[in-house]
Amino acid sequence: MPEDVTFLIVGAGLAGAKAAESLREEGFDGRIVLIGEETERPYERPPLSKGYLLGTAERDTIYVHPETWYAEHDVDLRLGTTVAGIDPTGHQATLADGTRLGYTKLLLATGSSPRRLGVPGADQDGVLYLRRAQDSDQIKQTLQSASRVAVVGGGWIGLEVTAAARAAGVEVTLLEAARLPLLAVLGPELAEVFAELHREHGVDARFGAQVAEITGAAGRADGVRLADGARIAADAVIVGIGIAPNTRLAGAAGLKVDNGVLVDAQLRSSDPDTYAAGDVANAFHPLLGRSIRVEHWANALNQPKVAATSMLGRDVAYDRVPYFFTDQYDLGMEYSGYVEPGAYDQVVFRGDVAGREFVAFWLAGGQVLAGMNVNVWDVTDPIRALVRSGRGVDAAALADPAIPLEELAGD
Repeated sequence: MPEDVTFLIVGAGLAGAKAAESLREEGFDGRIVLIGEETERPYERPPLSKGYLLGTAERDTIYVHPETWYAEHDVDLRLGTTVAGIDPTGHQATLADGTRLGYTKLLLATGSSPRRLGVPGADQDGVLYLRRAQDSDQIKQTLQSASRVAVVGGGWIGLEVTAAARAAGVEVTLLEAARLPLLAVLGPELAEVFAELHREHGVDARFGAQVAEITGAAGRADGVRLADGARIAADAVIVGIGIAPNTRLAGAAGLKVDNGVLVDAQLRSSDPDTYAAGDVANAFHPLLGRSIRVEHWANALNQPKVAATSMLGRDVAYDRVPYFFTDQYDLGMEYSGYVEPGAYDQVVFRGDVAGREFVAFWLAGGQVLAGMNVNVWDVTDPIRALVRSGRGVDAAALADPAIPLEELAGD
């Protein structure tokens, strides 16, 4: 490519950093500008609610690359910098300080932001959210001094923070509006497994709980009042009620936006020179035949290579089976596939559910849509193969541990 070609990446998280890495690996020798609002160099987010929060992983382990990598690979990394607007037609980005930056192609890797709790008192000190490294630091410090906390939200972040708090010896009241945690993600059959897991570890889990107010004194939160009038005392309130894709730049620029930046299987947006990857991308998935936005580490890790290759004009598509994982107490889990709420007609278990050492499969019409292995390892590949195959599988064989999954997957 000509020497004056500039590829601009907005968002210096995992997706942005891996895109820069992939561009260099694919032979791109033009200018790469990687812009991030945070002052930390690109890092991975899963440790923030797992090992780093628990204190079992050091801070250096969260970073995507060593500090010297960016200069060594001629990547112009600009931290603490905000992009105020983009002009796809003019191929220009405007920074918050008014600086204009021309580009040839643009990748939006702007990620997502925590949804805020919209009740009285939610703006007080001691109401905490987890998204950035400093958030994890603040929660870690809180868990060292608090005796009791309230966690609002029974999704992945809420449950992982709850587990970290219990590991630190802190009493936890878990408040979830649905009748079970993770209900929309896993359905009732598997959601109950996680509810019981936390109860066994001493969590006061309250489901169907509607938060009406964060109570406080002198501007600092001291508890939660529920819609039924009940009050839960707490030294801090940690909120994990989901995230929203950061689509402001894309929307203001006239790109098509619908629950994220709409992109095709090549991760190209409605503008042919603008791409998106990671949390912000609502991408058409060839295997599923529909657009999905996946808010998990694996997408931020793997989509950038496809985006980078596509930006270089090569024919490529992102069709990896969606994947995520969690670690809570002594439970480790991996999930492969994609199931919308109510889109399955059967759940098949293989192994010891009561002992939390099993594999679960979601099926529709005999076809495996997703599989989740709980404290059972080295089965991700055959689970993915089952999902990709699209063919019917005998439920009895699926439930029988004596029949290798590889055999059912046709490997």
